[in-house]
Amino acid sequence: MMKRKTSVAVVGAGHAGIEAALACARMHLDTVLFTLSLDAVGNMPCNPSIGGTGKGHLVFEIDALGGEMGRAADLVTLQSRTLNTGKGPAVRSKRIQADRMLYRSLMKKTLERTENLRLVQAEVTEILVKEEDGRRSVKGLVTSLGTEWEADAVILSTGTYLDSRVIVGEHAYPSGPDGMLPAKGLSENLASLGIRLMRFKTGTPPRIHAASIDFSQLEMQPGEEKITPYSRDTDPSRLSSLSQLPCYVAYTNETTHEIIRKNLDRSPLYSGIIKGTGPRYCPSIEDKVVRFSGKERHQLFVEPMGSDTEEMYLQGFSSSLPEDVQLEMLHSIKGFENAQVMRNAYAIEYDCCDPTQLFPSLEFKEIGGLFGAGQFNGTSGYEEAAAQGLIAGINAARKLTGKPPVVLPRDSSYIGTLIDDLVTKGTNEPYRIMTSRSEYRLLLRQDNAEERLIGYGREVGLISDARWEDFLKRKKLTEEERERLEKTTVSPSEELNNRLAEIGSTPISSGVKLADLLRRPEISYSFLAPFDPSRPSLPDSVTYEVEVTVKYEGYIKRQKAEASRMTKLAEKKLPPDLDYAAIEGLRLEARQKLGKIKPLDIGQASRISGVSPADISVLLIYLKAKENRNGRKE
Repeated sequence: MMKRKTSVAVVGAGHAGIEAALACARMHLDTVLFTLSLDAVGNMPCNPSIGGTGKGHLVFEIDALGGEMGRAADLVTLQSRTLNTGKGPAVRSKRIQADRMLYRSLMKKTLERTENLRLVQAEVTEILVKEEDGRRSVKGLVTSLGTEWEADAVILSTGTYLDSRVIVGEHAYPSGPDGMLPAKGLSENLASLGIRLMRFKTGTPPRIHAASIDFSQLEMQPGEEKITPYSRDTDPSRLSSLSQLPCYVAYTNETTHEIIRKNLDRSPLYSGIIKGTGPRYCPSIEDKVVRFSGKERHQLFVEPMGSDTEEMYLQGFSSSLPEDVQLEMLHSIKGFENAQVMRNAYAIEYDCCDPTQLFPSLEFKEIGGLFGAGQFNGTSGYEEAAAQGLIAGINAARKLTGKPPVVLPRDSSYIGTLIDDLVTKGTNEPYRIMTSRSEYRLLLRQDNAEERLIGYGREVGLISDARWEDFLKRKKLTEEERERLEKTTVSPSEELNNRLAEIGSTPISSGVKLADLLRRPEISYSFLAPFDPSRPSLPDSVTYEVEVTVKYEGYIKRQKAEASRMTKLAEKKLPPDLDYAAIEGLRLEARQKLGKIKPLDIGQASRISGVSPADISVLLIYLKAKENRNGRKE
């Protein structure tokens, strides 16, 4: 048997594995990234889009921490749009359509050119574990060719490949996404190590030849004129000159729905062939027709796969129905009467772990040095995967260098919310981030991701000196402009009052601070420009943040106060070996849930499903009594 050695081994080169491997290598650890196929590095087997509601926030946060996804997304943008522009700043989310092949090529090249990083095509079939002083820890892995790699840390980011099978109608066969080979054997090995596995399912729509679509029958959806990059490292002028490709909107109809209803007996979703649990927020078209039976039509989005391919992606039309039914459904849609399918829709089942087995650092509680990331942890989506990969990589590197893990609190980020939800509550379906999952949405905006997180990225060594200095400069400009608005008074004038009346705002009869005017819902920062002659020339990113923080100051203060209260709860630590079964007053369900999760602090305990406020009171009393006993002993 050949034996080799590395510090960190990352299993799987999807979006989680890429971020994990880059983080470890950039933190100066020898890293090996294993992939089933070098041709599938950074693959987007579902929609080649990055961002969307909630997901766009994750990409900005990944960039603020020093991750790679945002930089790459900016370089492969085919179209950019900001969603929810008619709503408040907390829920506005950037989404881009990406060039799929270019993204894969760019990410592979980035990995190949990164110091301390080796990219290896091999199937990992076994994780090696050792036991010392009653504590298990990882010691390496074995590939299908029998090569044994010694490693101090292993990150599992297997995506949808783990013992995966593809399902189309009555046909089911072992396969990874896009016809790639599945990962066989590793599931059995993980189960033998005591890791609890779950069976999840996801799906993808058909790909249609663009020349066979009658676009004149569809609604065109152009990109936005002014594009804000995901990454601070991207030159905005590059995106301003981008020639964006259009997307289109189509709709199902009653004929489509009738075709689906009459073929439900052939659907593997309803015949029992599919065993895995699918994503609630991204259902197949047959699931939507059944669940929303009163809806006359469902919206579909027709989006390009790349600038050099004729493949078009039909978002919202994922299915596992037989091939003949898929074609009949497709041809019933206006504009798709003669559509030519290049790739059939399919469902894919795969194994993943129960994430409650993980610490918030994403390290397994029972096996030191073994980390999980991405869809292996029960999530759905490229952005969720990349975010976890980055955190797992950072914490694997910090563990090996004797430093404490980075654990992002819920009020710091959607990344912190995502991970806390997974490890505290678990999931019984592929987890998807949404802005509604956070209690602190107004604090976690896209525009202030750097302010919230760049300090973490700087501390771990993933933010360059130039990037840090640029951030400090913009932060100073923001603070100075806010202060200026609070101090600068505008006097009443006929011109100002006429303009106020035009927009339905109350005229002023005496001097008013600019900040107070800006707090009016109908008034924007740009509206005040003609009446603010001392205004400095500032970057758009600075003026936007100034406007949001001034306008929503009261709400922001309230959310910060709530976050501070939860921080105090988090300061009350719970012993990892605490015997909850022995604590009088705890309900049975609470004892079971607390014993399973083993929360690190009162804050985490309070977020466990099945643990009531009364149970938290019991825990607080227990901790206080324990402190008093320890005090008397001293």
